[in-house]
Amino acid sequence: MNKYLFLSVPPQVHVKMNKYLFLSVPPQVHVKMNKYLFLSVPPQVHVKMADEAVCVGPAPTNKSYLNMDAIMDAIRKTGSQAVHPGYGFLSENKEFAKRLAAEDVVFIGPDTHAIHAMGDKIESKLLAKAANVNVIPGFDGVVEDAVKIAGEIGYPVMIKASAGGGGKGMRIAWNDDETREGFRLSSQEAASSFGDDRLLIEKFVDNPRHIEIQVLADKHGNALWLNERECSIQRRNQKVVEEAPSTFLDPETRRAMGEQAVQLAKAVQYSSAGTVEFLVDSNKNFYFLEMNTRLQVEHPITECITGLDLVQQMIRVAKGFPLLHKQEDIPINGWAIESRVYAEDPYKSFGLPSIGRLSQYQEPINLPKVRVDSGIQEGSDISIYYDPMISKLVTYGATRAEALQRMEDALDNYVIRGVTHNIPLLREIITHPRFISGDITTNFLPEEYPEGFKGHQLTSEGRRELVATAAALYVSAQLRSQRFLGNLRVSTTPQERRQWELCVELEKGSHAVAVSRSGSTFTVEVDGVKVEVSGEWNLASALLPVTINRTPRVLQCLSRDAGGDITLQYLGTQFKVRVLSQLVSTLSAHMPEKVPEDTSSILRSPMPGSVVAVSVKPGDVKSVHCKAGETVGEGDLLVQLE
Repeated sequence: MNKYLFLSVPPQVHVKMNKYLFLSVPPQVHVKMNKYLFLSVPPQVHVKMADEAVCVGPAPTNKSYLNMDAIMDAIRKTGSQAVHPGYGFLSENKEFAKRLAAEDVVFIGPDTHAIHAMGDKIESKLLAKAANVNVIPGFDGVVEDAVKIAGEIGYPVMIKASAGGGGKGMRIAWNDDETREGFRLSSQEAASSFGDDRLLIEKFVDNPRHIEIQVLADKHGNALWLNERECSIQRRNQKVVEEAPSTFLDPETRRAMGEQAVQLAKAVQYSSAGTVEFLVDSNKNFYFLEMNTRLQVEHPITECITGLDLVQQMIRVAKGFPLLHKQEDIPINGWAIESRVYAEDPYKSFGLPSIGRLSQYQEPINLPKVRVDSGIQEGSDISIYYDPMISKLVTYGATRAEALQRMEDALDNYVIRGVTHNIPLLREIITHPRFISGDITTNFLPEEYPEGFKGHQLTSEGRRELVATAAALYVSAQLRSQRFLGNLRVSTTPQERRQWELCVELEKGSHAVAVSRSGSTFTVEVDGVKVEVSGEWNLASALLPVTINRTPRVLQCLSRDAGGDITLQYLGTQFKVRVLSQLVSTLSAHMPEKVPEDTSSILRSPMPGSVVAVSVKPGDVKSVHCKAGETVGEGDLLVQLE
């Protein structure tokens, strides 16, 4: 019996393995997956699914998932024979791989030489150039005089951490002042994130696409490229929506990129699944960006279009087996799209982290060709200590249009309560005309939302649909409150009403509406236009499927109260609606308005996190309400000015 240890943060990889790895490993691997040992701090889904679980420390990462001593102790204690690092903290750490090798434990990934060579952006760029891979013009050494080097390369330039990844330690500079400031900030971020403050500077390719090639290599000199993934939709250099294949590449460019990716893999004797990332300009010129020597977060979309299980392939390679496939065996079947669902507030810099407990959680896995890789469940906590990703939502179709429609439906049917999430942004992206046409670059979000993301902007038709649905929902709730066990509560109550005169307030506008009912169908006249809304009106359900003028929609009623205040999620965005009777609406005009808080002299935390430093003290300001090292929540008072 072989025992395997799987490591990963976030835990989606754990769950994937437990869900189908046991069944997907072919007999020739000669491994019985009788034991799974997962390391985790909180008791999440992946821990409950495991046969064994070992706690490696408290929540702070330097005391748990980055604590190699604790992890090695767990390996010895359990007699584990192999480690899959997922795409977490130690997945590209050569020291961790060395320690495993020293104790005869298999690292399910590339060897230390490849991790070291590709983990350093300076060295990887030199190796790529030597392997005849296209590289971006830039400075190949360790940066000391950033301004001088930037001037020699020519603005704009990209400053990035040599040992980094995931968008951390990256800045774009357009002049000398921005270079000085970017160099300082990137050095600090690189040191705190990777323990290495070395930076490199290269020419910034303006308006590029970010397209990556999935590679797979074994220990026998065989290597394949498994087509590309389009990853251009990003915020703060971190991916938000990915798809495979890319709408932009023609077969010749795809082949050229794939062949160069394989050249690089062979140059460093790579053996496992890995990803070579490229920047591609508008003329289809492509340049090496970096190589990730691990499983990528977005690997499911490659699995969808190729039919290959990448985790299974990694285990086979680690076991020493040659690849089963040739390059001509690798297909592009259909289209797959992945949306990264985060516990983030998309209205703040396209996504600042949100924390809290998932009070209600329902994945749209009942829909066809929808895959959700997650490691949480209803009741799980989203904390400040880890990446706030909730799940990877993947849809697949025979065509891109089919995959996009399925993603739209999946986002509408995804129930997440208790934390702020980025579904409003995701839905706006995948329904945006520019995204649908495939005309995207890494600047998509700042170009389309220069003033920041504001949510779905209602058209006249959309406003009528929302007002009509809110009015129908209000009437349905009123009718239900009049009944008990299917009968009217008061026997002397007159026959049920079939017409109502209401007032619906939405986005500072007020609409007088007339509602009539026939069975489960409501006809609502809004601004002189009749809207027909029908549905089951199950007020206890998290989802509210309705048909509006013969168009099916899925809304969510997030809250409603006796005062007529209703919050609806419509086309991904939350809208606050107030539905009142005509009499109550007339009287409410005489009620005093609540004066909003004056925030001109206070500073509140924009997001949850830990206070790194406080550079003011009482006397400089009126009062200070935090200190270095403290944990604060979103909206907490930090400083009060004079």
